[in-house]
Amino acid sequence: MEIPLLYDICIIFGLSIGVLLICHRLNVPSIIGFLVTGLIAGPHGLALIQAAHEVEILAEIGVILLLFTIGIEFSLKNLLQIKRAVLIGGSLQVGFTLLAAFAIARHYGQVVNESLFIGCLAAVSSTAIVMKLLQERDETRTPHGRTALAILIFQDIAIVPMILITPILAGEQGDINKALILLLAKAVGMIAVVFVGAKYIVPLILSQVLRTRSREVFLLSVLAICLAVVWLTSRFGVSLALGAFLAGLIVSESDSSHDALGHISPFRDVFTSFFFVSVGMLLDFHILFQKPLLIAGLTIGTLIGKSIIAGGVTSILGYPLRTAILAGLTLSQVGEFAFILSKSGVEYGLLDDTNYKLFLAVSVVTMAATPFIISAAPRIADGLLRLPLPRRLVSGLKSTASTQHTELTNHLVIIGFGVNGRNVAKAARAADIPYVVVEMNPETVRTERANGEPIFYGDAIYDAVLLHANIKSARVVVIAISDDAASRRIVAAAHALNPTAHIIVRTRHLVEVEPLYRVGAHQVIPEEFETSVEIFTRVLMEYLIPHDRIEQFIAEVRADGYKMFRALSKDTPSVSNLEIHLPDFEIAVLRVDPKSSFVGKSLAELALRGRYEVTALAIRREEQIFANPHGATQIECDNEVYLLGTPEKIAQVADLFDNPESQNLTQTGDDD
Repeated sequence: MEIPLLYDICIIFGLSIGVLLICHRLNVPSIIGFLVTGLIAGPHGLALIQAAHEVEILAEIGVILLLFTIGIEFSLKNLLQIKRAVLIGGSLQVGFTLLAAFAIARHYGQVVNESLFIGCLAAVSSTAIVMKLLQERDETRTPHGRTALAILIFQDIAIVPMILITPILAGEQGDINKALILLLAKAVGMIAVVFVGAKYIVPLILSQVLRTRSREVFLLSVLAICLAVVWLTSRFGVSLALGAFLAGLIVSESDSSHDALGHISPFRDVFTSFFFVSVGMLLDFHILFQKPLLIAGLTIGTLIGKSIIAGGVTSILGYPLRTAILAGLTLSQVGEFAFILSKSGVEYGLLDDTNYKLFLAVSVVTMAATPFIISAAPRIADGLLRLPLPRRLVSGLKSTASTQHTELTNHLVIIGFGVNGRNVAKAARAADIPYVVVEMNPETVRTERANGEPIFYGDAIYDAVLLHANIKSARVVVIAISDDAASRRIVAAAHALNPTAHIIVRTRHLVEVEPLYRVGAHQVIPEEFETSVEIFTRVLMEYLIPHDRIEQFIAEVRADGYKMFRALSKDTPSVSNLEIHLPDFEIAVLRVDPKSSFVGKSLAELALRGRYEVTALAIRREEQIFANPHGATQIECDNEVYLLGTPEKIAQVADLFDNPESQNLTQTGDDD
């Protein structure tokens, strides 16, 4: 029996492999390869795909899994931290973009209702493409990444009322007030579902599943939770992407969220490829040759206009100009949910066939341009910042604290108040080290200042902000942010202002280590390498390597900038040279039986070393551990004694711990 979908999947995978290999050689993002695959295999190309509807379903599953994993990584706590950006930033971006597109459409002769509909189409950006790229670049937690996500969340919510008003714009009767009240009630119900699910239901389910120790049951449970939440939220009229994101937030509150992420990631990557292929299938490239100038003009206008509006909204939220530029360029494309809305527009007569094809062409081209725009965004931002712009605009509309930190000397400057920044501040407080924090998130600054933290708002790439922190008198500068390009600029600026300050930088990426050292960093801490240091430290401790040898080894690894991890050279110190084996010896733990003749006797009386050639290293008594016990320490029943000796000697003495009748063993030494 022939299965058309199986044939289509083979075509998509086979063609994708060839296109992606070419893209890899040309250093072109993989998303472009999938779009090209869809263009070639789609109905406007070679028409190789027969089951187009089934491919669209697989594409929707890909979007669901992508947003589900993003929700797991982001967590409910992080969402609450950006609620202001969601509500204010999202509403301003959607509103301003809608009005701008409406005004342009009216200028070119469109009627009011059609112009409003075009505004709705232009207002949304691509959640799938943007979050996929930010995730690949590890920028979801940067200020511009968090702002982009916040606005995208609002857009996904806004698509629901846009679909509701489409029939009304077409002139059909409808009770908009009743629809909005119903929508509000559904929103409240959806929030309740997320809260109850995250707090009670999902943790209970996953805890029971984990007891089975079955990977299959765990994977099926996670997928079932994801799809169930998506289905339930879709009944509230919410988009599949937003429902999947909420499902991820629910799972993120459980202790097994990272395990769930590891299980889902391979499926996400496979199904997400179908989404990008399906987008490429929408493009009728014939229209590109028929109206190239019109499409080019609309595409450039859309990219520039949406970048300016989204960037302006980010500035209104209080972020500095560099973050605003990055966020604006990130959200410059037209989104995939506009395709759904456009189909409703065609159905109700708000878009004719020509305008619909123009819209699809412009949308797909803006999506295809997005990987290149996001990659070039830091360079574009740096170029624009060289222009003579107002300082207030460049540094952000939120002013810094009025109190200057000129009274601080020999202090610590912490740049970034995420997890690492908070931990450094906590350690500084415990050690009575004076410190000041520079943070770019206005909400974080407001909250932490109310809690008594010495924190102020500002972008530390600017000298004025660093001088506000009295950088010239600082002893140590810790840079703990997620933006690699910004980290390099901050290091250079801090080193120029205070060459004697010790600059420590945290980075996630190996490629950033050398550039950061070149611009003035004294220590660069790559997160994955520090994890490796901690792991091998625990390993060496288990092999009873002396602490001074372990500390020496760690110091050597860090002193050469983690060269041991970055390159396998002949000069790299070998763990085998640390003499981690103790030949012919082992450590055993023996429990004292209540009937043993050892009970009540001291170590001096037992003379374990002299009689049996074994050494008592430690004694565990309930929750207490007595390391290196002295001779007067008494043995009690159910104690656990840690002994060092040869396997044969430990085997001999073991009988005396649990067999009271074994008193006639050959004694191998005199009493101590």
